[in-house]
Amino acid sequence: MLVVVSPAKRLNEKAGTELPKTAPVFQDDAVTLADVARKLSVPKLQKLMGISENLARLNAGRFAGFKAEPEPEETAPAALMFAGDTYLGLEAATLSDDEMNWAQDHLRILSGLYGILRPLDQMQPYRLEMGSRLATKRGKSLYDYWGDRISHALNTAAAAVNTDVLVNCASVEYFTAVDPKALNVRVITPVFMEDRNGQVKIVSFFAKKARGAMARFVIERRLTDPEGLKDFDSGGYRYIPDMSEKDRWVFLRDYPENSETS
Repeated sequence: MLVVVSPAKRLNEKAGTELPKTAPVFQDDAVTLADVARKLSVPKLQKLMGISENLARLNAGRFAGFKAEPEPEETAPAALMFAGDTYLGLEAATLSDDEMNWAQDHLRILSGLYGILRPLDQMQPYRLEMGSRLATKRGKSLYDYWGDRISHALNTAAAAVNTDVLVNCASVEYFTAVDPKALNVRVITPVFMEDRNGQVKIVSFFAKKARGAMARFVIERRLTDPEGLKDFDSGGYRYIPDMSEKDRWVFLRDYPENSETS
């Protein structure tokens, strides 16, 4: 199977590994988009991404320093640099070398700047959400810019590992960049929900973390049969067939009352 996840806003720029880093498939496009973004003023970056002035200045500096051929010390493997909720569940730093190598072939990170990243792809620090309306020669948004190219890249990755199943552990914002008409694979989307005294709902933080945990589950078990996803029980989740339909598979657990969000 192939698994896709979203990137994260929070980064660990000091992340490192002894594993070899690889070049992103769309490195030239990342350079092109960084060049477009670096021409924006701090106020325009702030408005584009809906962030504070300090964050806009930070990212203006990142775009200004973005390189076509960065030095090794200026990059980190994508799966280790991203440090948001999904990556708390993935815990990429604790994967064995064999698991990371398997993930390199079976896990893809969707990205507004890079389009698509493998876990070991060398990535420079950035922030550019897929939903950003960054105007380029290809259109008014990043969705326009990427078109169906992410889908074709996923088809190539799926063919390379001889699978016809893609597990969508990405957010709606990011998976919207995948053109379903251009995909050659079946898409299964796990949905993670919490049951609090009979009220069932999605809690963003938990759902994001569970998506990362699901990706790790696939990696650790080297899953090839999608039915194996139904055995996922990390964090107390369990597959609920009565709430699931077609390829939207619901996983439910009791709300953790001692959590920080309770």
